[in-house]
Amino acid sequence: MTAPKNPYPLRLRKKHGDGQQPEATASDGARILRAQSLRNAVMAGLIVTFAFCALYLATASLTGRVFAWMTVALGYLLGMAIRHAGRGVDWRFPTLAAVLALGGSVLSNVVLAASTTAAEFGTGTLDILRAVTAMTWPVFFDEVWNIGDTFYAVLSAGLAAFLAPRRLTRTEFYALRMWRRESDRHQ
Repeated sequence: MTAPKNPYPLRLRKKHGDGQQPEATASDGARILRAQSLRNAVMAGLIVTFAFCALYLATASLTGRVFAWMTVALGYLLGMAIRHAGRGVDWRFPTLAAVLALGGSVLSNVVLAASTTAAEFGTGTLDILRAVTAMTWPVFFDEVWNIGDTFYAVLSAGLAAFLAPRRLTRTEFYALRMWRRESDRHQ
């Protein structure tokens, strides 16, 4: 048996199927929602944030330079960690990723400034961090934090928020839509 001749040889074949609905039910959508874990996303985000602070400090110490653009890498790492650990499909996961990226950017710069100050005074970084008072923060934001840090922190938050939600297949998206249509949106 031979294949039928294509009347339009220059056109690409359709990849989206023959118009049939995917094999999915509302219970599959409920299963997707039950698989979400905000607790796992928070833990993964905190681990990535603290690991990034250590990496940022080590890089700055070894090279003698501060690379503000490295906070974009924090956004990427946070987004991917929250996507894989949290498996979230709703608004909480991108919001968590953006908040952790902003907080991680500030925290990594605070730790870096404390490390630099500790080296100048011949003491430890933790001693400097323990000595932080309410009067320290205005000095930090006036002398250490600059517009470049703000730009990269916001860019990092946007990237983390974009990458944080779980990517759904067509069948999973259809199942989730069916669950939302058939339920009152409570789990």
